[in-house]
Amino acid sequence: MCLILFAWNSHPDYSLVVAANRDEFYERNTEGVAWWPEHPHVLAGRDRADVLGSPGTWLGFTKTGKFAALTNVRAPSEKNPDSRTRGELSLMYLTGKDRPTDFIQDNAKRFQQYNGFNLLMADLSNPENAEMHWVSNRMMMGQSVRPRKVFPQQALEPGVYGLSNAMLDTPWPKVNHRVAAFAQVLAMDQGQLKNADQYLKLLSDSHHASDNELPSTGVSKEWEKALSPAFVKTAAYGTRSSTVLRVRKDGQFELVERRFDASGTVGHDVVTGALSSASGSNLSV
Repeated sequence: MCLILFAWNSHPDYSLVVAANRDEFYERNTEGVAWWPEHPHVLAGRDRADVLGSPGTWLGFTKTGKFAALTNVRAPSEKNPDSRTRGELSLMYLTGKDRPTDFIQDNAKRFQQYNGFNLLMADLSNPENAEMHWVSNRMMMGQSVRPRKVFPQQALEPGVYGLSNAMLDTPWPKVNHRVAAFAQVLAMDQGQLKNADQYLKLLSDSHHASDNELPSTGVSKEWEKALSPAFVKTAAYGTRSSTVLRVRKDGQFELVERRFDASGTVGHDVVTGALSSASGSNLSV
């Protein structure tokens, strides 16, 4: 996934709003969002590629209010083809019992087994003690990406954020332009889980950044430009899915996913429900 826009406790009716695009090669085997039979409380897409480790997910949500989303850190010069698949981290969090703080502490040593990643984790299971964290196993030193050896707490304050394939809120053109559009749509959202199309529309923006706006991440200028829109489309690689997740403060939620291949839209799903306690009470999905 290459663009995640999210609002954390910054809307009068929603605890969490997420609008995200996942970019990937069209040939990579993927399943759309669904409840997982082996983990019935997990709602997520599924990576079916042949990978090292446990095939996981780029974005998921649970009936008890856990959220996870992942992006790669773009640093081709340091990519290790023998690293474990990063998507298993999202699934580990969603299927485990740890809150974000504990997950980071318990897994910090294993983060070195992965190529560069950003991982967002939220826990809404206890509204009085809800939390959201960002963690990355990379850090910026000047213009260079370097492995991170220590993982300080990165609890997020209420606000609107943008994450692509660098550090949180790195001002890449797609992040700056779409955070502004996201904030406008969020301000017009009356909190009734309606008009998801407005979020999908802002994710569909295919405007390319100008040459002087492009970041320098170790790929060619032509590839930097091709990857600069919110919605990416090349012959073999592009935006595979757009996802909108809204979680109301009363526990009602809606997840909308629109899927694409090289020819255009190939699927659209809407899942609604209500958060439950860990024991499964008050469940409505």
